[in-house]
Amino acid sequence: MAFCWEKRGCDEEMQSRCPHNVPGEPCPPDCNFSACDRPTHEVAQGLAVLDNPDVDRSAAVKEVCRVCTFFIKNGPKINKGV
Repeated sequence: MAFCWEKRGCDEEMQSRCPHNVPGEPCPPDCNFSACDRPTHEVAQGLAVLDNPDVDRSAAVKEVCRVCTFFIKNGPKINKGV
């Protein structure tokens, strides 16, 4: 089962013609399908959360996930070679 930050907001048919569906590029926040309605979604407040250097923001396929408290706290971490 995929994590919420690994899923785009549109279905396969829409992804086939979506101009935002570029490999390696996240869905922009102004896309109608990038909004998150999950109960776990919460926009992060404060630099203590937003500046977390350990979270791998490249794992999120939507930009809105990159500023979500749930993603920042539970998303994949960057391997620092430890």
